[in-house]
Amino acid sequence: MGIRIIELNEASKKNLLADLLKRSPSNYTEYEGTVREIIANVRQRGDASIFEYAEKFDHAKLDKDSFKVSESEIEAALKEVGDELLGVMKKSMDNIREFHECQKRQSFFTTRADGAILGQRITPISRVGVYVPGGKAVYPSSVLMNVVPALVAGVEEIIMTTPCGPDGKVNSNVLAAAHLLGIKNIYKTGGAQAIAALAFGTESIPKVDKIVGPGNIFVALAKREVYGHVSIDSIAGPSEIMVLADETANPRFVAADLLSQAEHDELASAILVTTSKELAEKVSEEIDGFLKVLSRSEIISKSLENYGYALIAKNMDDAYDVVNEIASEHLELVTANPWETMTKIKNAGAIFLGSYSSEPLGDYFAGPNHVLPTNGTAKFFSPLSVDDFIKKSSVISFSEEALAKVHKDIEAFAKAEQLTAHANSIAVRFE
Repeated sequence: MGIRIIELNEASKKNLLADLLKRSPSNYTEYEGTVREIIANVRQRGDASIFEYAEKFDHAKLDKDSFKVSESEIEAALKEVGDELLGVMKKSMDNIREFHECQKRQSFFTTRADGAILGQRITPISRVGVYVPGGKAVYPSSVLMNVVPALVAGVEEIIMTTPCGPDGKVNSNVLAAAHLLGIKNIYKTGGAQAIAALAFGTESIPKVDKIVGPGNIFVALAKREVYGHVSIDSIAGPSEIMVLADETANPRFVAADLLSQAEHDELASAILVTTSKELAEKVSEEIDGFLKVLSRSEIISKSLENYGYALIAKNMDDAYDVVNEIASEHLELVTANPWETMTKIKNAGAIFLGSYSSEPLGDYFAGPNHVLPTNGTAKFFSPLSVDDFIKKSSVISFSEEALAKVHKDIEAFAKAEQLTAHANSIAVRFE
């Protein structure tokens, strides 16, 4: 099977972009009615509706006593996970924290001789909801990536929601990651109902100010629906990897990296862009070999069939153009001089340079956030960061002397907009 190899030209680029954009959550309008109904039900009936949805979707019987994860459940999870994985998680957490500490901003003030003081005050968001998915795979790494920047920003209260299994238990790895981060408030609910509970509050779950975390199409649409009532991080689409490689690249490494994202789900995209047809053919052969041994080969095969491509560009300028147009979530630069290549890149969620900066390094361990813009939104969105958990207030303080210098200008501007009360508010001070 391998990966389909196509010549890159205007027609193939246009078709590819149209194909990839089909995966956007905005295109799944058939689910919008269901999502709105769930949100309205949770908003109206609170915990009772959450318990009903847990039984319907997760086949779990919950009540007010079992809804919140208990200390004993966390202790049992820690024993199951064991010291080795806990140690790895802690190292990862430390790397993530160290990186995000560098993103912290300070409030600032400027003063003028006439007594005017202007500034920007930075304060953390008070309460954040973190959604952790269940289903096909569970991601304790996402727990670390979503929570650490919030803690670095100074968020006081973090509420976590995650679906449980039919036995009422939450994945042990997820609970272990939450424990390392000091999260005490973890509730057993998933899907659109969890997003609604965080956005509007229930008897058990307090209303939050912002919701972060990945999820399925119902979660994505629910986040879009509640945006404005609360803030959200983004509306994430399926995972993506693009590898820009020249003839110097190791085809085995490139193939392995493409498959690292294709295994997420059938909608994930894996794209190689290269000027070397020979490299593309070797990568395709390596993919065939890996598919015989990888445990998720069925998902990978579907993903490659749907959204896997090796694009052969006439020259590197054409390659740069398509890379910037697709604006991939993850972009690997495997060229003779990747740092020089990076100067040509305008749009990407995260950029990995060289043969030994494989994409999973960013997923788990390096430190930069793995919550990244998808579906071309890297053209205008950024990775999750400390900035997502702060808010800025402008500060203005004028003395009489400072206002006296400009009051006529302000009054003239206000009158030009026919807002005479605005003008009067300034003028009364100089009667």
